[in-house]
Amino acid sequence: MTRYFHVDAFAQTPFSGNPAGVCPLAAFLPTELMQRIAAENNLAETAFIVPRPDAPAEYDIRWFTPMVEIDLCGHATLASAHVLFTHLDFAHPQVTFHSQSGPLRVQREETGRLTLDFPSRPPQEMTAHPTGLADGLRATPLHVLAARDLLVVFNTEAEVQALRPDYARIAALEYVGVIATAPGTNGIDFVSRFFAPRVGVPEDPVTGSAHSTLIPYWAAKLGKTELRARQVSPRGGDLWCRLRDDRVDISGYAVTYAAGELLV
Repeated sequence: MTRYFHVDAFAQTPFSGNPAGVCPLAAFLPTELMQRIAAENNLAETAFIVPRPDAPAEYDIRWFTPMVEIDLCGHATLASAHVLFTHLDFAHPQVTFHSQSGPLRVQREETGRLTLDFPSRPPQEMTAHPTGLADGLRATPLHVLAARDLLVVFNTEAEVQALRPDYARIAALEYVGVIATAPGTNGIDFVSRFFAPRVGVPEDPVTGSAHSTLIPYWAAKLGKTELRARQVSPRGGDLWCRLRDDRVDISGYAVTYAAGELLV
């Protein structure tokens, strides 16, 4: 049997933020089995974490969407840290997760927020829009940039909220996902949505990894290194952000929705 937690990340109450599955393990299961568990959970990501025996505050982490293993995931990392701090008697103020994207640290703050230390992935402006992007978005953005994901910039939050993409066309693009963004209002520096049907996630409710690209973009645009962000998906989520040279801090809350065991 495998212990299992369902956590709403970047949320302070259940039924908001981004749900993630977390499986604490003594050793990683076969990759095919972890992929099947993630598909059965049918959440945007399921994280599997394994302690390093010679380092009590360090874990290895892997993330799976319902379709594929991915190289970086923010909300499931936040959820994994929440499980350690809340349910597994983790006594340290910071945990380091070792991943395909290098070491990722999560700090427990006095406010109750958890802060992710992630790589910065600044996007590069594209001179030509990828074929099929406008048809996939059913809208034409002001600017298109690229890192791991495409970043498409609109004038207003209302335009981002109004997007109703053609997911089949978005899935045909040669990128993990498409980040749609615009300036925010009322104390929010920027808003976003994230579409990743190519990896089995039509719309991700709150996407930590997308902010590895959003933070350096908006820090440069707005001339500030500390920013407030909101992902304006139907579930929605709030993030506190900071640019630190080639790293970004992404902070948020998390709440446990369910805990139990997988009978596999």
